[in-house]
Amino acid sequence: METGLDVERIRKDFPVLSRELPGGRPLIYLDSGNSAQKPAQVVEVMREHLTMHYSNVGRAMHVLGAESTEAYENARDKVAAFIGAPDRDEVVFTKNASEALNLVAYAFGNPIAEDPRFRLGPGDEIVISEMEHHSNIVPWQMLAQRTGATLRWFSVTDSGRLDLSNLAELVTERTKIVSIVHQSNVLGTLNPVAPVLARVREVGALMMLDASQSVPHQKVDVAALGVDFLAFTGHKVVGPSGIGVLWARGELLEAMPPFLGGGEMIEAVWMDHSTYAPAPHKFEAGTPPIVEAIGLGAAVDYLSEIGMDAVVRHERELTAYALDALGEIPGLRVIGPLDLTDRGGTVSFTLEGIHPHDVGQILDDNFGVAVRVGHHCARPLHLRFGIPATTRASFYLYNTPAEIDALVRGLHHVRKVFA
Repeated sequence: METGLDVERIRKDFPVLSRELPGGRPLIYLDSGNSAQKPAQVVEVMREHLTMHYSNVGRAMHVLGAESTEAYENARDKVAAFIGAPDRDEVVFTKNASEALNLVAYAFGNPIAEDPRFRLGPGDEIVISEMEHHSNIVPWQMLAQRTGATLRWFSVTDSGRLDLSNLAELVTERTKIVSIVHQSNVLGTLNPVAPVLARVREVGALMMLDASQSVPHQKVDVAALGVDFLAFTGHKVVGPSGIGVLWARGELLEAMPPFLGGGEMIEAVWMDHSTYAPAPHKFEAGTPPIVEAIGLGAAVDYLSEIGMDAVVRHERELTAYALDALGEIPGLRVIGPLDLTDRGGTVSFTLEGIHPHDVGQILDDNFGVAVRVGHHCARPLHLRFGIPATTRASFYLYNTPAEIDALVRGLHHVRKVFA
């Protein structure tokens, strides 16, 4: 399989991929949709900063403080360039994508929000979809509960696509915000943004994308997408955990009330009131995840050097190979699209009569194959398909066809065990 990616060279950058598991089994890591492994280059950048340059940012008037602040803000520049942000001040660092989504949800219906776009109450509506991660469901449920607004959602077709047949009826003049996943963490489906955004603009609403699964695997350009908000997380982008990103249009960030109060997010403080710093610092209260942000900057450097177009080609080839191979296993049902049209490298499936937890345990114990099992923080989607859980294999730039072969051998063994 030729994709233009030197996978063997890339694999050498990830020390864990050479690990031997008990019994001499090689590690086969097919769980990057959960969290990606980290290249040595990212680890070294973080180690270097921690041991030689660390200080708090935006506060200390000494060499270490200046170096740390410069490295932290350089990371913001790198992330902005990676996602095509028109202005680096539109990039807000959070602790993860969940916090980024909650930050935006908090702005709506907040009593101190002066902009009418963020005023929300009974009669107003919030629109999500049935394929969302819990992080893009629960914050909007909480918002509806505290404001009296109504939560509505797109359904999902039997083939795992977003059902847009009732788009005009679902997104109306009552809609204030539409927040949907860009790429499903269960189905692998890449959702169409343009038709939804066109309707959102028609009714005067705002639109957010949860891009946690798309930013690591393809070129995402926020300016080209045209949405208002976008969130993703560092640990899926070969970066560290504890760091996430909210991108939002600058004028919206200026209109939004702060999410947390504390140091750094202020302009001036009196005993009876405070004024706030401009975005992005208005949303970065307290000591931020400094080293984690610098690690994220190193991670996007790593991916940029490889080239996201090459990553996309490699994952498409792997996904095509996997769908063909899994299709030959009796009793296996893929939950999601069966072709590569608008699809990423995440494949979730069931094996007839066998619980996914048993599948995952046997794959790990006998073949060293790491997959994820469960509802993947997307329980409503599993309920829609009438299943309690799935087994999920998710591929990344360091995976190979041989690892998919090992997965298939393992699944045949699982069937024999439960025969």
